[in-house]
Amino acid sequence: MPPGGISLTIIFFFFFTGPVTPSSTSTSTRHPKFPCKPPRFDSYPFCNTSLSVPARARSLVSHLTLREKIQQLSDHASSVPRLGIPAYEWWSESLHGIASNGPGVSFAGAVGSATTFPQVLLTAAAFNRTLWSAIGSAIATEGRAMYNVGQSGLTFWAPNINIFRDPRWGRGQETPGEDPMVASAYAIEFVKGFQGGGGGSEEDDGLMLSACCKHFTAYDLEKWHNFSRYSFDAVVTQQDLEDTFQPPFRSCIQQGKASCLMCAYNEVNGVPACAMQDLLQKTRVDWGFKGYITSDCDAVATIFEYQHFAKTREEAVADALKAGMDINCGSFLVRNTESAVEQGKVGEEDIDRALLNLFSVQFRLGIFDGDPRKGQFGKLGPKDVCKAEHRTLALEAARQGIVLLKNENNFLPLREDDVASLAIVGPHASNISNMLGTYTGIPCRPKSLFEELQVYVQMTSHAAGCKDIPCNASDAFHEAILAAKKADYVIVVVGLDLTQETEDLDRVSLLLPGKQMDLVSSIAAASKNPIVLVLTGGGPLDVSFAKNDPRIASILWIGYPGEAGGKALAEVIFGDVNPGGRLPVTWYTESFTKVPMDNMNMRADPSHGYPGRTYRFYTGDRVYGYGHGLSFTDFHYKFLSAPAKLTLLKSSRASPYRNRVLRDVEGLASLDVAEIEESCDSLKFRVQISVTNVGDMMGSHVVMLFSRAPRLIRGTPQKQLIGFDRVHTFPNRSTETSMLVDPCDHFSVVSESGKRMLVGGEHVLILGDLEHIVSVELS
Repeated sequence: MPPGGISLTIIFFFFFTGPVTPSSTSTSTRHPKFPCKPPRFDSYPFCNTSLSVPARARSLVSHLTLREKIQQLSDHASSVPRLGIPAYEWWSESLHGIASNGPGVSFAGAVGSATTFPQVLLTAAAFNRTLWSAIGSAIATEGRAMYNVGQSGLTFWAPNINIFRDPRWGRGQETPGEDPMVASAYAIEFVKGFQGGGGGSEEDDGLMLSACCKHFTAYDLEKWHNFSRYSFDAVVTQQDLEDTFQPPFRSCIQQGKASCLMCAYNEVNGVPACAMQDLLQKTRVDWGFKGYITSDCDAVATIFEYQHFAKTREEAVADALKAGMDINCGSFLVRNTESAVEQGKVGEEDIDRALLNLFSVQFRLGIFDGDPRKGQFGKLGPKDVCKAEHRTLALEAARQGIVLLKNENNFLPLREDDVASLAIVGPHASNISNMLGTYTGIPCRPKSLFEELQVYVQMTSHAAGCKDIPCNASDAFHEAILAAKKADYVIVVVGLDLTQETEDLDRVSLLLPGKQMDLVSSIAAASKNPIVLVLTGGGPLDVSFAKNDPRIASILWIGYPGEAGGKALAEVIFGDVNPGGRLPVTWYTESFTKVPMDNMNMRADPSHGYPGRTYRFYTGDRVYGYGHGLSFTDFHYKFLSAPAKLTLLKSSRASPYRNRVLRDVEGLASLDVAEIEESCDSLKFRVQISVTNVGDMMGSHVVMLFSRAPRLIRGTPQKQLIGFDRVHTFPNRSTETSMLVDPCDHFSVVSESGKRMLVGGEHVLILGDLEHIVSVELS
C-alpha cells in the first residue's frame, strides 16, 4: 500500500443503496444511487441534458461551497445531500478484467466474479489490434453491468502504458512491452474499445466508461536496492523522453481519446510527476486532452513527505493543483487544501478548474442524466458478466499470446495417440492464482494447467518438485524425479509469480528463482524423452541453460495467461492451436543485472560500458530477441510493392523551412518534422507484403516490419518497429497484407534536443531476412 494510503478494506461509499455486507449474495441485486433524482433534485440546470457538458459542469460548480468543493478532490468524493448528489468512488481497476484492487469494485453481490483475461504483456505478445480492442470492449461491458448493480464505479484506472524499460521491473507484466510504437497502438485500441466508441475530442461526447492512461511519465521502478518509486528521480534526456517515454501517452490521448491521465509517484528531472506543470499542460495545450488528471495514490503526499520537494503540506497542494492535477487518490487534498487557500497558496479558481474537468467526465458518463437503468447501458447486468463470449475471448487471447521459444526437431506438438502417460512437474501447475498476475479480480471458471492437460492424457500425474515459487529447498525433487521416470513425456512448469515481481517489488536476478534451474535439469536428466519447459511470469528470464540443453526440446512462455491459460497451453502442446505469439520484450542474460536500474538512459554509452536498453538500442548479449517466436510451420515473405525513392513536393520545398535543411559532412540532410507537417501526407505510402505458409499446418502469424535509418543523428535506433499485423494463413498458400508507412513518423529520428527530424538518405525496410531500400531526398 502507498505511504499513508487507503486500506482496501475501506467501506465502499460511492453509489450504493447501502453498505456491502458479508450477507450480500449472488441473489442480492443493488442499484447505484444517482444525482438529479426526481421529483426533488432534477430541476437544477446541471440536470438539464439539453445543455452542453461544459455548461452543466459550470452550473454544478457554481452551486457548491468551498468546503463542498474541497470534499470532491479525493478519489472518495463526498456526497452533497442538499443537492441530492451521492458520494462517488473514482478508483476502480480494470487492467485485464474488472479487478478488486480499488475500493470502487466489490465482488460481494449479484456479480461474484468477472472474466480474467491474460495479463497485458501476454496479450501484447499477440500483436493483434483487433484483439486488444475486443478485450477493452468486453471489460467495459462487464464494468457497466457491475455498476448497474452497485458493484463498481464508472471511472477505471487502466491501461498501464509505461515502457518496460528494465527487465527487473516488477510491473512490466502490466504493460504492452518495451516498444513505444506497440505501447501506443495498444493504448489506442484498448481505450477506444473500453470507452465505448465515445470519447471523441468534443467535450460533449458520451462515454460508456472512462479509461485512464498511467503512469505519466518515465515510471518503471518499484523498489530496487535503496531506490523507491516514492522518492526516485528519473533523470531522462529530452531525446529519450520524446521518442520512448511520451509516445504512448500522446497516442492514448490524441488517438485513443482517453478521458483520464494518471501522474506517477516518481520525480522526472527533479520535479515530482504530479507537479510537472510544463508536461501536464502540454497534454492539454498540444495534445488536446479533455479529461481529468488524477494522482497515483498518495502521490501528492509524497511531494512533501518523501521527495521533500515542497516545504509544507500546503505548498504540496499548490504544486499539484497549479501544475494541472485535478484529483488526489487519497485524502491529502481533502485534509490540506482549505489551509492552502487560507494561506494564499491556492485560489478557489484553481479548485474550480479541477472540478470542471472532473464533473465534465461524470457528465459524459451520464451520471447526472437520471436513473442509469433507463439509460443507454441500463439493460446490462449480471448476465453480461462472465458470459460465454467473454470467456471464449479470454481463451483466444491466451492462445494468441503464447510464445514458442524453442522447438528442436519439431518436438511439439505432441500426438495424443503417442502419449500414454504424462507427468507435470512444478509448483505452478496446480495453482490457478499463479496464472493471473497483478490487478486481478475473481475469475469466472478457472482451471489449472494440470486439470487442462488431464483432458488430453488421462494418465497424468503431478509433482511439485518445489513447494513454492521461491524454491529454496530440493527436498521434494525426489518425488518429481520418480514421476518423470515413470511417464512417457514430461512437462516442467516453472518461472515467476507475484512473490518475485509485483507492485513495490523489483527483481535483482534474471535467473529462475531459487533451485528451479536445478529442478529443470534434474527432470531433464531423468526423463526417458526430451522434456517440454513452460515458463510463467512477466519479466524476462535468462534460461540459457535450457536453450542450450538438447534434453529440453521445447520451451514455451505463457506469461500470466489468465483464467483460460491452462486450456490454451494444452491446446498448443497437443497441436490444436498453432502458436504465433512473439516476445514483446528483450530477454537479457544475467549479466544485465550489473547495469544500474536507476540509469534511465535508453542509448548505449560504450565509453562507460553501458549497453543501452531494449532492442532499439541494446548492444549486449541476448537470450531471445524482441519479436522472437516460433510456429509449428514456416513462413516466407516477399515485398510485393514499396517505393524506391521519396521526394518532398516542390510546393513544400518552396516553403520557409527550405533554408533550415541541416546537412552533415557527407551531404545527408535532415528536417525538423514540425516544420513540414503540411507535407507529411504526401510522403505516406503502403507496403504490400506476401506471407506464404510453407508448412502443413494452418495458423495465424505476426508480420513485423522494421526500419533502419541513416545514422546521421546521434542516438539513432539500430532499428525500430514501424508496422505489424496478425494474419491467418493456410498450408502452402500465400496471404497478403499491407502496412501504411508515414516517413515523418517512421523514418524520423529524435535529436538530442528532443526534436523529431526526418532524415534524408537510404532507409531500410526490414521484413524477416528481407531488406528493401527507400531513398529519401530532401532539398
